[in-house]
Amino acid sequence: MVLFVALSNSLAGCSNGRSVARVFTGIDVGFSRTHEKSADFQRFRDVYYQYASDDGARAQQLRHFSDAFDRIRTDYVHQTNDQNLLIAAINGIQNMEGRPGALPSASVTEAALDAMTGTLDPHSSYLNPEEFKESRVVTSGEFGGLGIEINMDQELQVIRIIAPIADTPAYRAGLKAGDLITHVDGDPIRGMGLRDAVRRLRGKRGTDVRLSIQRAGRSTFEVSITRAIIQIQPVKWRVEGDVGVVRVTHFISSSEDALERALQEMRSRPGNQMKGLVLDLRNNPGGLLNQSVAVADAFLQQGEIVSVRNRAGDSRGFSANRGDLTDGLPMVVLINRGSASASEIVAGALQDHRRAVVMGAQSFGKGSVQTIAPLDWDGALRLTTALYYLPSGRTIQGSGVSPDIHITDGSPVPKGGRESDLPNALNAGTQGNGQQARHHLVDKNCPAAGKDAKDKVLGCAVMLLRSGSEKNFLALMGQQKRL
Repeated sequence: MVLFVALSNSLAGCSNGRSVARVFTGIDVGFSRTHEKSADFQRFRDVYYQYASDDGARAQQLRHFSDAFDRIRTDYVHQTNDQNLLIAAINGIQNMEGRPGALPSASVTEAALDAMTGTLDPHSSYLNPEEFKESRVVTSGEFGGLGIEINMDQELQVIRIIAPIADTPAYRAGLKAGDLITHVDGDPIRGMGLRDAVRRLRGKRGTDVRLSIQRAGRSTFEVSITRAIIQIQPVKWRVEGDVGVVRVTHFISSSEDALERALQEMRSRPGNQMKGLVLDLRNNPGGLLNQSVAVADAFLQQGEIVSVRNRAGDSRGFSANRGDLTDGLPMVVLINRGSASASEIVAGALQDHRRAVVMGAQSFGKGSVQTIAPLDWDGALRLTTALYYLPSGRTIQGSGVSPDIHITDGSPVPKGGRESDLPNALNAGTQGNGQQARHHLVDKNCPAAGKDAKDKVLGCAVMLLRSGSEKNFLALMGQQKRL
């Protein structure tokens, strides 16, 4: 979830903008409602009628719930258990505040759907009409809020930051991937639930919100952030001497065009003699599938980029088809624990094709595909409908992409904050990753780079490209260690 808008890291589209679900024959079907005859559904119906007021929409709202339930049973990435889903829905209704029989039927339906989808994986949820509207706004690249990708840590009952979006209020305030938000304006997150917590974090542009932050290795601290209109600039570029640096911050609808412009502008500079290119995907929380395919395609001559597979085993592959726009320029891809979803597709594809050396830290590990399926009445379901697989056949679900060259600052790796740490995280199944970093380095041996000359990891990437090969780079790093 991204503030102000929800769910920007879903892999919500294919190359033509359709939902991933629609590329599989038989997934996008009508509602059968045969489940309504089951004893479990009858028990749910009895509880529903006990709590929902007869406000003229009660029967219709029950049909709405039934349709959503049927879609989950049909489309979800794994086979679901009807009884468990309906028990969760019943519990959601019974936990509502208010007198049974006097609650608006729409509110009862929403409570049931929230609770039912809450038993699925961390990326599946019910979107009420407001959230559904926001989920469509984010891919245009402009929205209001703080600029953080978040989810709820159900065990700790706090908000966990997946990644701050570059050049947003949250990013400038120094928030980091893995940080935990424990309080908003002094009030504890515990007991709020994600939807209520998000409402507290939202607000008018120019207003402040005070967050209490827990970060590994230090005591809890507070930070005040001024809300703003977030305008995502998906691609930025600069030059470090004879090495180009392209930073992709988000995979939104304009990312492909922005990347092409950046590469053209970079290579048309007077006296262009670039020795290599750094593709920086650090803290990129993901975005649209078609855009990740397009970005990877820009650096590959041919070959598969990613395949998407649903629970029936139906698969759809996406391949490079337009040729390498950089004519084989040597590349380094930078990733970290804030690199998730679509950014992992790009890094993994370039790694599998040996097109680039991947450098940095283990990525987040989100290898699942979400489809936002509009419901016939209002709102939508955000469902995990498939897993994606890299060209080598490996999945990064739960494990992430391991860099070829792992670089740390020497401090202990923070616990938690990755996909596998989330409640109900999907199991990758029998096709695990198994990939490990070839080399481990400490960033104190890297030269500084970047606008502020403080980015050691970028400095190592530039150094590798200038050295001419990974072997030469490692030899140079060994010499620096001995100095």
